[in-house]
Amino acid sequence: MVEAVQGTGVVVTGAGGGIGAALARRFAAEGARVVVNDLDGGKASAVADEIGGIAVPGDASAIVADARDALGGTIDVYCANAGVAFEGGEAGSLDEKAWSLSWDVNVMAHVRAADALLPAWLERGSGRFVSTVSAAGLLTMIGAAPYAVTKHGAYAFAEYLSLTYRHRGIKVHAICPQGVRTDMLDATGSAGDLVLKPTAIAPEDVADALFKGMAEDRFLILPHPEVAGYYEARAATPDRWLAGMNHIQQKWEEAR
Repeated sequence: MVEAVQGTGVVVTGAGGGIGAALARRFAAEGARVVVNDLDGGKASAVADEIGGIAVPGDASAIVADARDALGGTIDVYCANAGVAFEGGEAGSLDEKAWSLSWDVNVMAHVRAADALLPAWLERGSGRFVSTVSAAGLLTMIGAAPYAVTKHGAYAFAEYLSLTYRHRGIKVHAICPQGVRTDMLDATGSAGDLVLKPTAIAPEDVADALFKGMAEDRFLILPHPEVAGYYEARAATPDRWLAGMNHIQQKWEEAR
């Protein structure tokens, strides 16, 4: 058990299902008071009712004030979990809407939340920001350029928060799983079938990894430990790593 969680006010965005719901359930089980956010109000209410939490539906970019009020004035942990994924991004198939929405949800929602949270956190000298990124933010993802690029952005922002504010009591965690058995994985299509589904884990495994990482005060949370080796190879031998990824790209193209 993470002692600091008992009695704290926690917000989880995108918590109507998948990883978000698993995080909300785990925080509630550890004794936290949990705000469950989702764009789908029915899903948010269902999870909130299940765990004894508070549903605050709506756009994850603009719920900090309402969530703070729901928790009696204080947010201790904010899980920026809501995300979107789109296939595509190949030359000649630019989808401006997919790119714009991906930036807004996968990156700017985190930026807006931090902007709203940091003044109070810095004043009191504590706060915890949990960013659900993806292994795509450390590596990449074939067939999904908006997702891969914006997840790099989400990871970079989490890094920035940690290096800028850790000496002032702000703890930041970046969760970077590969495949997780959720509706989002199902929506990745044939690319996800090839790259992610063979090693996909349950959402509850992601929650377990986060709590272990919080207990050890680690920034980078890797529910798939093998990602550390891939990340190291990407940095040490980028051309070799890109050639390997291109091989996977070719296998995907042949199978489509």
